[in-house]
Amino acid sequence: MSAAPVPDTPRAPLVVEFPFTRSLGPVQSAFLTGLRERTVLGVRAADGRVLVPPVEYDPETAAELRELVEVGATGTVTTWAWNPEPRAGQPLTTPFAWVLVRLDGADTALLHALDAPGPDAVRTGLRVRVRWATERAGAITDVACFEPYESADVHGTRPHDGVFDDPVGGIVAPARLDYTYSPGRAQTGYLQALTERKTVGERCPSCTKVYVPPRGACPTCGVATTDRVEVGPRGTVTTFCIVNIKAKNLDIEVPYVYAHIALDGAGLALHGRIGGIPYDQVRMGLRVEPVWTEGSRYPDHYRPCGEPDADYDAYKELL
Repeated sequence: MSAAPVPDTPRAPLVVEFPFTRSLGPVQSAFLTGLRERTVLGVRAADGRVLVPPVEYDPETAAELRELVEVGATGTVTTWAWNPEPRAGQPLTTPFAWVLVRLDGADTALLHALDAPGPDAVRTGLRVRVRWATERAGAITDVACFEPYESADVHGTRPHDGVFDDPVGGIVAPARLDYTYSPGRAQTGYLQALTERKTVGERCPSCTKVYVPPRGACPTCGVATTDRVEVGPRGTVTTFCIVNIKAKNLDIEVPYVYAHIALDGAGLALHGRIGGIPYDQVRMGLRVEPVWTEGSRYPDHYRPCGEPDADYDAYKELL
C-alpha cells in the first residue's frame, strides 16, 4: 500500500489514571499518622540535619534513619511559583502559590500550597503556618494548605517516639494525567484503518521492519516511515500474563489473559486481551484472530483461530 493523503488530524481528551497502593515503613507511617494528629515529624540524618518530609535512608550515606523529631507547624517560604488556574485535584480551587516551606526546626523544605490573595502577597522569607484539614485521615492532604502567619516566633525541635494509636499502615496515591491527544499523521492513518476493521502499519525503508501501531519514524534507523502496510488480521501470542485484579471501570471478569500478539507481517507485537479459551490454556505460539463487536473502533479481544501453534523460531525475535 502506498502513502495516501490524510485528512485533518483528530484530537480527543485523554485521561491516564492509576491508583498506586503502597505499604508504609515505620518512618513514613509515623509521619502520616502524625499529620492526622496535627503533629509534623522529621527525621534526623547522620550529619545532624532534620529532613522534612522524612526519608527512611540517609540521602548522603544510604544509612537507615529512625531518629524522629517533632518540628514546628510554622515555617518560612524559601521559593514559590504562582498558580493562576488550579486544576482538578489540587489543594485549592482558587488561585494559589506553590511554595517550598522550611518548617521551624527543619533543614529541608516541604512542597505545598499557600493560600494567598495574589502573587503580590507572596515572597521568599514570608512566614507561614499549616492550615489543618477539618477531617484528617493520615495523608499529606491533612495539611489543607499553608497560610501567611505574622509571627517571628521560631519553634525548635524535640524528640518524638513516633508512636500513635491506630497508625497508618498504607496509602493509595492516585496518579492522574489529563491532556488532549493528537495522534499525528502515522497514527491517524492507523486509527482510520481500524474503522474499516483493518490493521495498518508502516515499513521502515532501511531495515524493512513494519511498525504497528506506526510511529512515523523508525526508532532504530531514525528515518521516516511512509510506506503503509496492512498486517494480520491473524497473529501469534508471543508472551502473556494472567490478570487477577479487576480494573476500575472495566467490565471483564477475572482472571483473564492480556498478551503481546505479533500480527502476521508485523515487525513487533502489539497487546490485546485473549478470549474464547480458558485462561490456563493460553500459551506462547497460540494462533489467534481478532473479534470485533458492533460499532467498536478496535478489536474487543483475540481468540484462537484453529491453526496449529506457531513454531518458536517464527516469533522469537518479537519477544
